[in-house]
Amino acid sequence: MLEHIGLLVAGGALLYLGAEWLVQGAAGLARVLGIAPIVIGLTVVAYGTSAPEVVVTLIAAVDGRSAIALGNVIGSNIANLGLILGLTAAISPPRVEAALIRREVPVLIAVSVLLPLMLIGGEVSRPEGLVLLAAATAFTILTLRLTRTVAVPPKLAAEVKEEVEREAGHGSRARLAALTALGLAVLLVGGKIFVEGAASLARELGMSESLVGLTIVAVGTSLPELASSIVAALRRHADLAVGNIVGSNIFNITAVLGLASVAQPVQGSLAAGWVEIVTMLVLTAVSALLLRGERRISRLEGGVLLLVYAAFLVLIA
Repeated sequence: MLEHIGLLVAGGALLYLGAEWLVQGAAGLARVLGIAPIVIGLTVVAYGTSAPEVVVTLIAAVDGRSAIALGNVIGSNIANLGLILGLTAAISPPRVEAALIRREVPVLIAVSVLLPLMLIGGEVSRPEGLVLLAAATAFTILTLRLTRTVAVPPKLAAEVKEEVEREAGHGSRARLAALTALGLAVLLVGGKIFVEGAASLARELGMSESLVGLTIVAVGTSLPELASSIVAALRRHADLAVGNIVGSNIFNITAVLGLASVAQPVQGSLAAGWVEIVTMLVLTAVSALLLRGERRISRLEGGVLLLVYAAFLVLIA
């Protein structure tokens, strides 16, 4: 038992460190190359924090552990909205930006509904994975184009710039490239150890791999988002955390699951996974309601999200 827990902890630590080094190196390189902070924040930093989900889901899928792969994607989205958004609002109620409502919330709703539709056939196939990857690419291109044509609110632009300065590494191009490569290598090693530890722990405790993926693996791979959101809330930049959370959920379904299912079709059953799918859809709908206008998500509303997440854990346990 201790050996399995040790693997899980070691893998989780490597995932966290790998993601940190990958973001520092890549963001530093982008800054040295003269890329605008808002672009770095919306791509390198935002997607870099989802690197653990990418690596763990891909490794699990290739290893034939579809339950962990799918559970990680769905569980991470549930944790992002219930645990991380709820905790962020409880610490520092964030204000919702109008651009987020117009651009990202409709996409979040659409891809969240698309996921169970793809599982009707019992798997997310390679062609469906390609559709998801195409959606991720189109969404990223659209987001970057809008930063050129639509004025970014000054407060949000300042927060993004500060986050980029905090996340980006310093040094020569060679040093930053090496840091990026090191981060990627550590991520891959950590992901392999983490998946093995999770599967071994599931067998030891008599838990299903799906349950482990929805809970331990999902929270473990969401640590970068959790850490960055808490830091943003404590720095009174909780508005930025909301965009990161919504963007992460879109990325998880489109890019993370898309990449994994292209590598190896991801098996999944609507009948067996209805609790987590319904929970994800409910939390998505509730979050969309909270993001309905330029307003603040209150501490009370954050508490409701945390309660829903706690109820989900109790229900699946």
